[in-house]
Amino acid sequence: MEKQVVEYASGNEMAAMAIRQIGYDLMGYYPITPSTQIAEGLDVMRAEGRTDLIMIAAEGEHSAAGICYGAAVGGGRVINATSANGLLYAIEQFPVQSGTRYPMVMNVACRTISGPLSIKGDHSDIMFMLNAGWPILFAHSAQEVYDFNIIALKLAEAVRLPVIVAFDGFFTSHQKRRCMRFEHKHAVRDFLGPKKEEYPFLDLEHPITVGSYMNEPDLINNRYQLHLAMKEADKLLPEIFREYGSLSGREYGKVEGYCHEDAETLLLLLGSSYDTSLEAIDKLRKAGKKAGAVTIHVLRPFPAKEIYDHCKKASHIVVADRQDSYGAGGGNLSLEVRSALQRSGCTVKVKSLVYGLGGKDFFAEDAVKMIQWAEDAGTPDFAYYGVAKGDETSEDKGNFFAPLTPERTRIGAIQVKEDEMGKVQVSGGSLNATAAVPKRLAPGHGACPGCGIPVNLNLLLRAIEDPVVLLFQTGCGMIVTTSYPRTSFKVPFLHNLFQNGAATLSGLAEICYRKQKKGEIPAGDIIFIMVSGDGGMDIGMGSALGTALRGHRLILFEYDNGGYMNTGYQLSYSTPKGAKSATSHVGKAQYGKTFFHKDMPQIMAATGIPYVATMVESNPVDFIKKAAKAAYYAKTTGTAYVKALSACPLNWNDKPSTERKVIEAAVDCCYFPLYEVEKGRTTLNYDPDKLGKRIPVVDWLSMMGRTKHLKKETYAEIVDGMQKEVDRRFEVLRAKAENPLL
Repeated sequence: MEKQVVEYASGNEMAAMAIRQIGYDLMGYYPITPSTQIAEGLDVMRAEGRTDLIMIAAEGEHSAAGICYGAAVGGGRVINATSANGLLYAIEQFPVQSGTRYPMVMNVACRTISGPLSIKGDHSDIMFMLNAGWPILFAHSAQEVYDFNIIALKLAEAVRLPVIVAFDGFFTSHQKRRCMRFEHKHAVRDFLGPKKEEYPFLDLEHPITVGSYMNEPDLINNRYQLHLAMKEADKLLPEIFREYGSLSGREYGKVEGYCHEDAETLLLLLGSSYDTSLEAIDKLRKAGKKAGAVTIHVLRPFPAKEIYDHCKKASHIVVADRQDSYGAGGGNLSLEVRSALQRSGCTVKVKSLVYGLGGKDFFAEDAVKMIQWAEDAGTPDFAYYGVAKGDETSEDKGNFFAPLTPERTRIGAIQVKEDEMGKVQVSGGSLNATAAVPKRLAPGHGACPGCGIPVNLNLLLRAIEDPVVLLFQTGCGMIVTTSYPRTSFKVPFLHNLFQNGAATLSGLAEICYRKQKKGEIPAGDIIFIMVSGDGGMDIGMGSALGTALRGHRLILFEYDNGGYMNTGYQLSYSTPKGAKSATSHVGKAQYGKTFFHKDMPQIMAATGIPYVATMVESNPVDFIKKAAKAAYYAKTTGTAYVKALSACPLNWNDKPSTERKVIEAAVDCCYFPLYEVEKGRTTLNYDPDKLGKRIPVVDWLSMMGRTKHLKKETYAEIVDGMQKEVDRRFEVLRAKAENPLL
């Protein structure tokens, strides 16, 4: 056995340790709770110089999967980590990788699939991968997460297939346990050996084609080879488990049981619930009941024989699923267990329970009740466990606010019209006058003190006197305002995921216009607004650009808080260069984010939409007038895009009381210039040079803890490069404003 040391760590932390010791070449990733800590931990190691892993922060999980695939084709050892809807967003890439037989490892911290949105742990995501052609190892402890990451790569390279290491989100990913790891990385690397490539893609003297077009019978032959690879994985796993056991003292099997040898009733479940169930088994054994528990370490290839061997003596079996295969009479685990036992000729009675969805806690008492339920002849073969019926007698119907009818919102505080030259003019719009517009957002929400989202949203909406319909992409703005069963919105509100908000709103707007034309709903102007932030214009940029190019009549509003704040502040493409985040740490080998912030207003302006503008809360009159213009274009012409710099004191690491000054400084240093692009013409609304207010970029950076380190002489070159880029962008804007053709 190799020497090992104790770590008190979570599953995510143990995964990161294994990844570092393995010595992977590249990680393509995108932040999503609860798997993000793996990338965060590795970024700390990279900043400290403890790993040379290439880490590429994609703009979405689909691209992250593509990055990983490309690196695997190139012969690298490749790692990824994801969860839930991130897994589903990338899912079309996964059969590509298994079908072309390129090994890698992906950690999946299992989480509830939306919608409605929930970030808690269950198994509804991982079951989508059963038919993707990837072997799937399932760890029920933090120790197993570490061990299975090492075993997974050995298996992947032996059979030339990508492999998943799955474990429970939050229950295993975040809870710390006493674990063991190898003291020296050479123990891991010797176990794995060097990577061997049968057909090196980068061998230019022997070029190959990967992923060619196939007709029959070639495609079925390809799938048959994939089937054979899975059979080979099934045969090799016991051997790899034994070899790893000799190295570590921890030998695994495809299936694990506890008191199952003589059990009359068995509880079979997946993941961390197995550990909880052991307490229940001990309790029942002390009471004289012959109960046992079984879990599975390998979801693919499915261990049918081993399940039969563990269950064949039982009289009652209950399979507990943390997901449901809706309409099939059980979750995927129970369906496959039933099939395995039937094919083995076992006639034992199997019942199925769906439990623990959305991270609902599972206690030893629940395991006892499940076993009792299995033994009761009067209970059905399939049911949900832990469902709570609502109170049908309650008079609370959720009508907290009087409807915001046009009669209430159209108060005449602001007038917008086109002049004879076709330019939109705004009159009125004073702060005092627009304050009388009823608020669409109620005072009650869960945003952090000083958060700019409600401030910017209220400024936007007080300029719009027409009825509004809101769509929020996933992000802090949505999460802090719609915690079920309450809502902060007094107007129709819809949520969809990061990557598809604009397209969803375009469909909603078009059906509304159609219904109005057919007389099915009242005629009249309605302003459709998508609210995006927290990186939503990274992963959702494609959807936003498509919507803009199609010219739907709506507003795309981005609150730019400069990071993926709702997942704990990882870098986004709008994070300032050099900024410290959970995936751009500062250390001897890293200075923070390594590339410049994305210029989303200019990207949107390039689509040719009628109106693009930037605004800030420190200049509220300008903000309100631009919002009114955006609404005018949205109801008369096409898509409008407006962007506000939005404070995040928690992750900018400054004080709520100073945020307005911080935002004002971002404008004065020209990092966030105030301008509009109206029908292709650029207008600078604020020129700090002419007002004598121009400040160096470093003065703004030094106001926030996330960029304060850039004041040090060590980072002078970074700051100088950033200053030059900010100056260049501002001069381009100035040139466009001075030239009617630009």
